[in-house]
Amino acid sequence: MASLVRLLVGAPLAAIITFLLFTLMQILIFDDSTGFDEAGEELRITIADRPEEITARDRTVNVDDVEEVTPPPPPPAIERARSDAPTESMSTIVGGLPEFDRPQLAGGDISFNVSDRDAQPLVRIPPNYPVRAQERGLEGRCEVTFDVTPEGTPTNVRILTCSNSVFERDTIRAVERWRYEPRIQDGVAQWRRGVVTHFDYTLNN
Repeated sequence: MASLVRLLVGAPLAAIITFLLFTLMQILIFDDSTGFDEAGEELRITIADRPEEITARDRTVNVDDVEEVTPPPPPPAIERARSDAPTESMSTIVGGLPEFDRPQLAGGDISFNVSDRDAQPLVRIPPNYPVRAQERGLEGRCEVTFDVTPEGTPTNVRILTCSNSVFERDTIRAVERWRYEPRIQDGVAQWRRGVVTHFDYTLNN
């Protein structure tokens, strides 16, 4: 019963409120006081028949207008460092020259082919003086033998004689770093076997 009463009272009230809101919206929309702005200025677009000529600005630069530039000072001179004189004797640095077979000119077959040659040293690095030998004041001499491959590399390095074993390792290492022009016979690189050389280890007084 209460629901029916609320429906009968609320429906007409809601209809009246809706009508009033609708009327108010109509008044606001169609208010005569609000008018449209007058038409603005007419926009005109003109397309030229040909592009407008643009005159480039010619700027002439005279040599007299350029400011004189002072050149920078020259770079400072650098003093070259001078190398110290070697502390080892020439016998230790150079070592003994390898001993090669001497040609036999008397009798037998002699080849005059200019392309034939024996192995020739290119790079000979001197051995290091062993630290232990320097500390003990030891001097000595080592004689080694080795073979030269067709590529010019020493191989099969062997100690023949050595006054002290302390010099053997540095002697072998030095020879292994040497490089040779290989032996040439009939225009073909050959093995050169049995090359002998020696090193003298001496201390400077």
